[in-house]
Amino acid sequence: MQTTFVLVHSPSVGPSTWAPVAESLERRGHAAVVPDLTGVSAGGAPYWPRVVETVRAATPDTPVVLAVHSNAGFFLPAIKEGLGDRVVACVFADAHVPPREGLVRTAEEEFLPFLRDLAGPEGVLPRWTDWWDEEDVVAMLPDPAVRIRVAAEQPRLPLDYYTQAIPVPAGWDEVRCSFLWFGPPYAAAAEEAARRGWPVTRLPGMHLHQIVDPEGVTDALLKLSRKS
Repeated sequence: MQTTFVLVHSPSVGPSTWAPVAESLERRGHAAVVPDLTGVSAGGAPYWPRVVETVRAATPDTPVVLAVHSNAGFFLPAIKEGLGDRVVACVFADAHVPPREGLVRTAEEEFLPFLRDLAGPEGVLPRWTDWWDEEDVVAMLPDPAVRIRVAAEQPRLPLDYYTQAIPVPAGWDEVRCSFLWFGPPYAAAAEEAARRGWPVTRLPGMHLHQIVDPEGVTDALLKLSRKS
């Protein structure tokens, strides 16, 4: 049975951040889906069960390579539990690495003052690309049309999305796990992956490199998801 690549975007952005890689995988004869997580904050906390259910609803009943980007990494253990034994490999693409078990939040304590300053009076944050200076966003997304598309689909998340506790079931990392590292902001995550004995591949680029170089990212995903 053909394996499906399930490409999970950060809920801070949208599915177009993985779409070019999905298209590249399909051109090479692989199945790929990109669940749309832009609506998971509707209805209030807790948000993680909606992430799990949205991914599960979009995933066919085949073996699965689960690839997550950015803070979607925190949800991977719960997603994997929701998909059951279909998951044959997990790839963290410039993504946070969760603990082996327990609880985790999508923002570290030292980052919360920055987020609280950004939040409006109703506790809702601006779109993720509006957090940063325009020149930083242009550097990440140099193509103007792509930049407009990515910005337009971003949800405005509530502050409590970043303070919610997400369960981390024990044993989630018993399948093959690997790390695809783009740039310095995720150096600590890449180092943690290496400490756990995971394969780590460096593909130099900025945080949304999968949009800029989908063919290179596809090459890396195919390599990292295979058993040695």
